[in-house]
Amino acid sequence: MDREQYLAAITKAAPRMGRFLNPDKDIVNALVDGILTNKERYGYHNCPCRMASNDKELDKDIICPCVYCDPDVAEFGACYCGLYVSEECAEGTKKVPEHIPERRPTDKWQRY
Repeated sequence: MDREQYLAAITKAAPRMGRFLNPDKDIVNALVDGILTNKERYGYHNCPCRMASNDKELDKDIICPCVYCDPDVAEFGACYCGLYVSEECAEGTKKVPEHIPERRPTDKWQRY
């Protein structure tokens, strides 16, 4: 799947899950490129902003959209990497936050 196909798929699916793509297309393209690189590298679409172990079972919490996405969007208006945002952020009525705290437990990533 190339970038355009992946973008089309997540653009269509995101609103059904109550999230939207970041309005900054440069950020979205960079993140999608990272996700697709990780797909080639590891065989699954893990978040490009988090260290993967190359073990799908260990990394299942960070396969995009990660399990932390919805709580981040609900609380902060964007997910950790910034790919997904709230409707208000997507429409520009709320600013996309610059920093989202890491929710992933440290025991999931400090061993890498």
